[in-house]
Amino acid sequence: MLKGLGALGGLGDMAKMMKAATEMQTKITELQAELARTVVMGEAGAGLVKARATAKGEVTGLDIDPSILVASEKEVVEDLILAAIHDAQAKAKTRTDEEMARLAESMGVPPGVKLPF
Repeated sequence: MLKGLGALGGLGDMAKMMKAATEMQTKITELQAELARTVVMGEAGAGLVKARATAKGEVTGLDIDPSILVASEKEVVEDLILAAIHDAQAKAKTRTDEEMARLAESMGVPPGVKLPF
């Protein structure tokens, strides 16, 4: 008889794995698009400087309270701007990590396994 017939069953498993991989890639692509539209806010100086960024970490805007725009405070303002940007980027990373973990869990990926991003 045909010894290789049992091996053909493995092709069905491979097809299932390929379908699952394609579905996962589609969901990751959709999540990436959603993260690009999601806005997070970072701030510094008790809200005197705010930075907007996408959840993917792209800074899209700044809001600076005019009261700190004094020439003698230039370095302080620069530091606050950087701090607000870093805060926004940290929040973006946290949001992305949370969303990717949620997606992985919904797809049955074991905890701790990072999805490609």
